[in-house]
Amino acid sequence: METNNDIEDMEEEEEFGFSRNYFLAKELGSSGKKSARKLSEINLVDEQELRAAASNIEPKHEKEVVALMNSYKSLYSKWVFELRCGFGLLMYGFGSKKALIEDFASTALTDYSVVVINGYLQAINIKQVVIALAEVLWDQLKSKRVTSSGNLPKAQQPFNSRSMDDLLAFLNGSEAEDKDCFICVVIHNIDGPALRDSETQQYLAQIAACSCIRIVASIDHVNAPLLWDKKMVHTQFNWCWYHVPTFAPYKVEGMFFPLILAHGSTAQSAKTAAIVLQSLTPNAQSVFRVLAEYQLSHPDEEGMPINNLYTVCRERFLVSSQLTLNSHLTEFKDHELVKTRRHSDGQDCLYIPLTTEALEKLLMEINQ
Repeated sequence: METNNDIEDMEEEEEFGFSRNYFLAKELGSSGKKSARKLSEINLVDEQELRAAASNIEPKHEKEVVALMNSYKSLYSKWVFELRCGFGLLMYGFGSKKALIEDFASTALTDYSVVVINGYLQAINIKQVVIALAEVLWDQLKSKRVTSSGNLPKAQQPFNSRSMDDLLAFLNGSEAEDKDCFICVVIHNIDGPALRDSETQQYLAQIAACSCIRIVASIDHVNAPLLWDKKMVHTQFNWCWYHVPTFAPYKVEGMFFPLILAHGSTAQSAKTAAIVLQSLTPNAQSVFRVLAEYQLSHPDEEGMPINNLYTVCRERFLVSSQLTLNSHLTEFKDHELVKTRRHSDGQDCLYIPLTTEALEKLLMEINQ
């Protein structure tokens, strides 16, 4: 019969055996050869091909999704009532909510002016948005004849020449007699890349706080609520939160983001680089051409040493000093046309992050 001491000895031996096997495995793993494979060796498909394949994926559970969308449509009257009461609507949940919000706006908000902001775009000029809202409001005020004649000259000043503070004051100060008259601002992805900085969110909160503005927005990032403080959530945006998962693919929103499993097409990469180069000076283009020609003629090298580039450019009278060359290189790096890496002998080398085929196409375009 086993005693307690025997059981404890067996447990200690098992624990020791586990520890010994663990360190043996670590030792064997560290002594083995490391894989020479690189991430860059993965054969990625062309982005257009991948997008085409993704668009052909057949949707599943269509009946259930239709029933789900119909259940949301039954909430439209409630949503309109909450907007009339001064609240904002914030939609969250898995799936694109673009079609749902647009359907709500086109069917339930026909009596109101609607301005749409696509937050999933890479760049949005928030002042242009405020100017557009001011122009829409001014048209409403003129049609309803609720603005006094003394205020007309000031409001008739061009909105694009006025400051943000003046525009926001106009949006907040122009109250119509009909309290039910407002402009609905639809913001797809208010947490999008062009809107998620603190300054833009502050402006959006100030817009939402205006008496004649109502916000209907969607979020998709799990940390989106961290964009706002307590005042913005409860006082300015005044959100009514709605969990409305649609399980719809992000087809439109995803068009503006690169796919992880794809690389950009050669033609697209060359075209993008050519557009950037056309905005630079002729001398800068010539310096870039020197680097590109060197890279094509020395495909096995890690790049062109900066000293060599300076020597060639000086001989061709493209630059007069190292300072001039550095200014061109700064432009290239800012536009991500050129990158730097350390050569095996320790000196910095310049290279263009394009494939050989794309680089050849680029040279053909800038030589035309």
